[in-house]
Amino acid sequence: MPPKTLRFDNRQHMKGNTFEIFRYKDDYPKEVTLHHHDFYEIYFFLSGNVQYNIENRSYLLTPGDVLLISPMELHQPMFGQEHRTYERIVLWIDKQFLEGFSLPGQEFTKCFDTGLPGHTNLLRPEGIARQYLTFLLEQLLSELATEDPYQEIASMSYLAQVLVALNRLALLNRKEEPVKAPDSAVYSVLGYINEHYSEDLTLDHLANKFFVSKYHLSREFQRLVGTSVHRYIIQKRLVMAKQMLSEGKPSSEVYQHCGFGDYSNFYRAFKAEYQISPKDYALLLKESAYRTDPLPKRIRDRLEK
Repeated sequence: MPPKTLRFDNRQHMKGNTFEIFRYKDDYPKEVTLHHHDFYEIYFFLSGNVQYNIENRSYLLTPGDVLLISPMELHQPMFGQEHRTYERIVLWIDKQFLEGFSLPGQEFTKCFDTGLPGHTNLLRPEGIARQYLTFLLEQLLSELATEDPYQEIASMSYLAQVLVALNRLALLNRKEEPVKAPDSAVYSVLGYINEHYSEDLTLDHLANKFFVSKYHLSREFQRLVGTSVHRYIIQKRLVMAKQMLSEGKPSSEVYQHCGFGDYSNFYRAFKAEYQISPKDYALLLKESAYRTDPLPKRIRDRLEK
């Protein structure tokens, strides 16, 4: 059975605790707001007119490009005015599952590691490497569309091969010149916000810091990033707050470190963004920490034989 092509929906959360894969095709792509996930995302670009923003980096995509997006990285596709059918394969992988799926010294998470020298979100496989990756993703999609008794182990096998291929490509890519962000004050501002989110940041302060008109900065930021300066600052602070809560930091420490000024501001922003209070989110994380190994036991038993 050929892999099913879907129409994009706005769901940005996983339904399970392993992985999900989709093939999307939209003749008239809908705007996607700046967002982040608690899981890893592999984005395989097939066609369209797309510039993809990830944190303070921007990538003009060509067919065959792969984006590696880590948990908590703010990202958003921006569509050009020239109409082209937008097609891509998107693979979501649960954070705990991916860590458990790896072997010691052969971690599948390495290709996502922003702390490694030469890291870039963009991989641009060519020739046989691109064909091989396309084949693996198509096979993974096909396996999940069947009811074959060996579907689960076959799917895990193809997933492992996809991850091996991407980590090998990332390793080769780090030896080459990394892709640079466009020369624009906006991307300098983004980098500054990412490093100074805990400080008192305002549009006036940023405009003065980078010697640009606040009206020009506001307009260009909205055009290139797809959201306002204020909204980006809030989202960056919330992303870091979620990260600190996941590490077991108390809310009283989190809101101060993340630049919210007082707890009530932090509480309102967090609840509005995630529909859950910081305290309840922390409790949810504690409960999830006790869940069983995300890799199905029957699969784990086979891999360990």
